[in-house]
Amino acid sequence: MTTHKTRRVLATTTAAAMLTAGLFGAGTASAVPEHPHGDEAPGQGQGRTVPAEKISIQLFSYLGWTLSDGFDTVVDELEEIGYRNVEPFSSPGSVFYGGNTAAELRVELRERGMSAPTTHGNVSEASFDAALENAKDLGQRYVGSGGWPGPGIARDGSSTYEDVLETAAAMDRLGERSVKNGTGKIFGHNHQWEFTTTFEDPETGETKSAWEILVENTDPRYVTFQLDTFWAADAGADVVELLEEHGDRVELLHIKDGDLNGDERGIPGDVGEGDMEWGPILRAAHGKVKLYVVERDGAPSTPEFAEDSFEFLTSFRY
Repeated sequence: MTTHKTRRVLATTTAAAMLTAGLFGAGTASAVPEHPHGDEAPGQGQGRTVPAEKISIQLFSYLGWTLSDGFDTVVDELEEIGYRNVEPFSSPGSVFYGGNTAAELRVELRERGMSAPTTHGNVSEASFDAALENAKDLGQRYVGSGGWPGPGIARDGSSTYEDVLETAAAMDRLGERSVKNGTGKIFGHNHQWEFTTTFEDPETGETKSAWEILVENTDPRYVTFQLDTFWAADAGADVVELLEEHGDRVELLHIKDGDLNGDERGIPGDVGEGDMEWGPILRAAHGKVKLYVVERDGAPSTPEFAEDSFEFLTSFRY
């Protein structure tokens, strides 16, 4: 039986070989571990994989584990697996910051050779000055949350077209402040309802999702998007088409996998072990996406989800 420790050693050895070759995934096709949908992904053997330095993990995935065993235990395991980036949730002082301030967390992560280029925090306009101060202290490259600034997009579908336009205007205002602060663009993160909430464009009559309207009505100098691939697919959106059409606006991806349940809410799992077809998605994202953030809602309190997902992304050739 392969233990987590053994698999981590194997992953480290594989990564070292890739670096020596000067190209991630430059080995032979036979060296790539088997994974679901591997045969369905054209381009196997081309040697292109997701570089480890572009992979991050949303710490909310491990809420249960963090509460039971502590922040340091979780982050130490992530470091051992090979993660160099994390995406904290909530705000400084919370369990996802290990009770630290943003500046203290930056030091804690740096001592592990890690950083936090993104967080899911507070993007309320009323308190955005404090959010920008924390972002600078933490060393973020993007500022955002698990949703949107107000008025936002309502989960129950009650948002109006005007609400969506007001949200886009708020993102532009906050994004400009963040760029001038030196902490990069603001991003918004979708769930299903940004795609199931649709409107008729008053000028063209075309039906568009709230997400598409946000993309089309925000300034690319100040605003980008963190596309949650699983929730978009769960809502019936074609992730590849979204990236092909709007890829220049999507600098961040939430890499999430699991069982897509049709009309029922999808059930997240480990990356590479669910229904998502990663070959086409990663090819469409290549050269556009700057950071690939793995996430699993309610992940079990073990390293397995983080480890399996990291190994998949660093070995899957697209």
